[in-house]
Amino acid sequence: MASVDRPGSGGVLPFFVYGTLRPGEVNHDLFLRGRTAAEEPGRLPGAVLYAGPGYPYAVERPGSVIAGELITPAADAYAELLDALDLLEEYAGPDCPGNVYDRVARDAVRPDGSRVRAWVYLAAPPLARRLARSGTEIPGGDWLRR
Repeated sequence: MASVDRPGSGGVLPFFVYGTLRPGEVNHDLFLRGRTAAEEPGRLPGAVLYAGPGYPYAVERPGSVIAGELITPAADAYAELLDALDLLEEYAGPDCPGNVYDRVARDAVRPDGSRVRAWVYLAAPPLARRLARSGTEIPGGDWLRR
């Protein structure tokens, strides 16, 4: 894959998705269908899910784990997909105060137990604090089993 040369981008990584971007969900078809090289189940340690208005929010929490998918974009679709997902997730760049989510690199776990560095969209700090105080946690950390 070619490198995406953008400040704060952190390089070319797969995506860990945990909500409406998962296979069978509405945003998977809209954003990912035909743009992926591989999709496989995965887990993200150190995070918990909260219910949102039709989609979940992931928030960092040591000792917790969420279920999702590791999505490897097709090489020729990576830059376009990164921009589209940043827009979908209302991520304008590192430390932007208007971010709903922050795109961060985290270690996700494959079914065989191996780890892979992947992009994940986590609730931005102001939202994460509100969710921790009064959000509705999704039991078991799996959006598809809510």
